Amino acid sequence: MKSVIEVDIEAPQARVVALFTDPSRNTAWMEDVDRVEPVAGELGALGSKYRLMPKKGDMVFTATVLARNLPYEANLSLEASHVTVQVTGRFVPTGPGTTRLISEEVFRFNGVGAKLLGLLAQGAIRKAHRRHIEAFKRFAEAQR
Repeated sequence: MKSVIEVDIEAPQARVVALFTDPSRNTAWMEDVDRVEPVAGELGALGSKYRLMPKKGDMVFTATVLARNLPYEANLSLEASHVTVQVTGRFVPTGPGTTRLISEEVFRFNGVGAKLLGLLAQGAIRKAHRRHIEAFKRFAEAQR
């Protein structure tokens, strides 16, 4: 399953990229993340790994930074027990102080039960993706 969300952010590309690719700032805009725990490498650097610990529930995601073609694109993989999410953030300057963020998430569910649940939850997954990106937009625009 794939979800793509595009938003225009009133902030320069360099600021949007810096905020989006810094895992230490995730708790400032990801409302469901309690903390970020480094696992390997320098937090946010290419090849680094870290855990996103939830405020509620027990679905812990382990993130791996796969690519950093900055300032244009960043890729990471999020892995949990029954799902892997490939996340791509693209950063397109649309003016001197504005940036279009194109966030693409590709979900792969592991096992028959998870695939069925993923199929049934597509709407909720897309809604959560939009909620996260809108929260990031508010966060980035407040960092002036």
